[in-house]
Amino acid sequence: MKKKKIRTFQERLAEDLKNPEFRRHYKEEKIALALAYKIHTLREEKRLSQKGLAKLMGTSQQAVSRLESGEYEGLTLKTLEKIARATGTYLKIEFLPA
Repeated sequence: MKKKKIRTFQERLAEDLKNPEFRRHYKEEKIALALAYKIHTLREEKRLSQKGLAKLMGTSQQAVSRLESGEYEGLTLKTLEKIARATGTYLKIEFLPA
């Protein structure tokens, strides 16, 4: 009996990324998660709780939690500007080559 080769995650991902639709969704999710992580990291660097950041932004702790989850799809420029003001930072947006 032949042994079945176990694929690694990286091998499976490389295979899945050959599919254009999967690749598009993967890139979108990767960007969303990276932004959520940046928001979370910034909040922690400023030693703020979700509730503390929410108060400075004029929103709820639950809203901050959604922003940091990577699942929230309603992120706007206005919200990013509120985060920047609340954390004493400025927002920089760049267009980079694809």
